Amino acid sequence: MPVTTTPEVARLADRARFVRTETVRLTRIAGAGHYSAVFSCAELFAVLYYAHLRIDPTRPDWPDRDRFVLSKGHAAIGLYPVLADLGFFAPAELDTYTRLGSPFGDHPDMRKVSGIDFSSGSLGHGLSIAAGMALAGRMSGSDHRTYCLLGDGELAEGQVWEAAMSAGHFRLGNLVAIVDANQLGIDGFVRDVMAAEPIDGRFAAFGWQTHRVDGHDIPALLELFANLPHDADGPPQLVVADTVKGKGVARMELSPDWHVGNLVGADYDDVMNELERE
Repeated sequence: MPVTTTPEVARLADRARFVRTETVRLTRIAGAGHYSAVFSCAELFAVLYYAHLRIDPTRPDWPDRDRFVLSKGHAAIGLYPVLADLGFFAPAELDTYTRLGSPFGDHPDMRKVSGIDFSSGSLGHGLSIAAGMALAGRMSGSDHRTYCLLGDGELAEGQVWEAAMSAGHFRLGNLVAIVDANQLGIDGFVRDVMAAEPIDGRFAAFGWQTHRVDGHDIPALLELFANLPHDADGPPQLVVADTVKGKGVARMELSPDWHVGNLVGADYDDVMNELERE
């Protein structure tokens, strides 16, 4: 069955909606959460985890699994429900989100959460870690790929560019960097705070093969990931996913006010109803 069939696209769209509704629900438990940074990458989570990554929830430490580094770690609130849905742990465990003693924090901890490959915190470190994983995989003879999801605001961190330069130099063809280019960071529009464009051109200058895609277009994402070159000694691959921060909720789309927030009362109900109608 082709990857772009209507039933498959509908299934993945439903999982993207699930990422958004679970983010809203878990934020209410915590009292605050990163809505808009998750909403921009909901389709990316759905396509990668439900249709593309080589993973096995029954073997979370499988040596030849694909690795996923969530460099924009504040989006973990949207990734945890996916991992639970796939069977890495019981969904009921999510009800403890951010509570005292819970393994589920605002950023993911690989020592505590099954299915997490990288413990994040301050942004900007993920691509360096992912490059190391990719290099280790090549040295050990494994054919797994390492994927790293970054935000466009995160590209202001100098360490990102050191990692990009080294990955190009070592020709880490088993490394895929994905930039969630949602246009906004915590301080405002990326173009005003620290312009990152042309993202693809800058990575290409370091020897990466680059691709650009609508990050909310599920058929396009499926097609792109299915056809990414996989040459262990070839150039690393960059996917720039053009997205909308807050996608799916009108009041949050491209609004700098919803990087962190908390919906209560009628606002909570209105947003959940809007997502269910999407």
